Amino acid sequence: MIDDSCDDDLRAPLPPFLLDIMTKKPTEEANRRSQELCCTKMASDETLSSIASRCCKRVYIGTAILPKPLFLHDHQDQKGIPCATISTVDRNQIPDPAATPTNELPQYTQTILSEFNSIVIEHHLKWGPLVHTLPGPISQSSPPTMHLGKYDFSHVDAMVDFAIHHNLHIKGHVLIWHVTSPPFLEEMSPTQVQEAVKRHIFTTMNYFKGRIKMWDVVNESLASDGTLVENVFYRKMGPDYIEQCFRWAHEADPDAFLIYNDNKVEGCGAVENNDGGSCSSDSRHNKAPIQAKADGFYNLLKDLVEKGVPIHGAGMQAHFSAGGTKHQRPPTPAMVKRQIRRIGELGLKVNMSEMDVRISKLRASADDELKSATQTQIYQDILSAALSEPSFDGIWLWGFADRHTWVKNFYYDDAPLIFDEKYQRKESYVGVQNALKTLCPGGRVGEMMGGESAQCFLEQDVDENGNVWGEGWMQPEPKEDGNGEKSGDSTKEGQPDWLLPDTN
Repeated sequence: MIDDSCDDDLRAPLPPFLLDIMTKKPTEEANRRSQELCCTKMASDETLSSIASRCCKRVYIGTAILPKPLFLHDHQDQKGIPCATISTVDRNQIPDPAATPTNELPQYTQTILSEFNSIVIEHHLKWGPLVHTLPGPISQSSPPTMHLGKYDFSHVDAMVDFAIHHNLHIKGHVLIWHVTSPPFLEEMSPTQVQEAVKRHIFTTMNYFKGRIKMWDVVNESLASDGTLVENVFYRKMGPDYIEQCFRWAHEADPDAFLIYNDNKVEGCGAVENNDGGSCSSDSRHNKAPIQAKADGFYNLLKDLVEKGVPIHGAGMQAHFSAGGTKHQRPPTPAMVKRQIRRIGELGLKVNMSEMDVRISKLRASADDELKSATQTQIYQDILSAALSEPSFDGIWLWGFADRHTWVKNFYYDDAPLIFDEKYQRKESYVGVQNALKTLCPGGRVGEMMGGESAQCFLEQDVDENGNVWGEGWMQPEPKEDGNGEKSGDSTKEGQPDWLLPDTN
């Protein structure tokens, strides 16, 4: 078994024999060494973290966490809470992790400890919540603060201490994102904004130095057309603000693993030339849902690497809608594999950073069985394809149980995760299990849900008979109404494209 301790080098390359396995060139030495590193057959009820520990490379299997369900039993929680994502907990309700037996923890918390080897702070580490909108235990009734230097790390401290006590990897999310930045930045001069950004990065990273070792530095800086969003940082600091933020982050903590994170960039489809890395114009490939943004993501990363900017990884959020069309259409496994491959060729690690799969917008005739099977296929096939690439190192779900999901507050009622509201494993949980097992003894790297007949979809979007991955549930594209596309691009001014309406 590969050592998965917190002190592992996050940038460690794969050994040559493992590269042989994952590039489908198994040698006798590769087979022998993989057996030495991996344990034997797993039980079907084995947890995700246990399976990940048996994989032939290190894989983070993580979840976003929230303080209220982490520290309070569900029966202690107030019914009808508007949004668990932004909820707070009184200081005297936060237990001492060292003094609380595991079997006395909330079921939410026990599930995290049994299933995951990593966590990411879902909301409370963002700049706005730290200084403006979530003063937390400082005073539950105090209004949002306008004091630039006032930070409340109490919630994050408690979550980080809990994770460290239980030997979980921690990812910090996120240092710079215009959507959750304090509004007073708009009132500042360019020089003041630059000073405030640098101070925030140094304050936050230095506070958690040695405890949080990997960070999403900048989040969602790209518009749907692949160009930079003209947000407050772009307008005040110029287009090089991303580069500057990474340099400051590296200066604040030279040992930290630094990641750029974005949404709807997961798939690379057909391109007309080979300037964009490994993508192909082969007729067996379709265009990705937002090809321009996927290309913009790659080009941004390529530019940062070529400038020598200290960046080590790329996060692709993977908020998927099974019933979506146009910009909401899920990418195929082959698209995901191609995107990861060309980013990996830049020397970066890649992770799925916020994965969930919405199913309520599938066609009206879809019953619960089809919805469940569809969700399972997306989880399993997308993750199997991702894991087949040597540069891919992590799966992070944006929550794990349907009881606590941001989707219900920001979209609509849905069941996008792999545990139900009672923390019971769903069919989609098995899909994630199966994806992880592709890197374990007896598994087949990149194996699709349909077995041998579906294996072609690991490398191509259309098989030799014209069948397309997901055609049993994938929604047809709507017919144009004759008015053409709407003029303008609201994402260019800063609206997240995940807030654009579902089209189906």
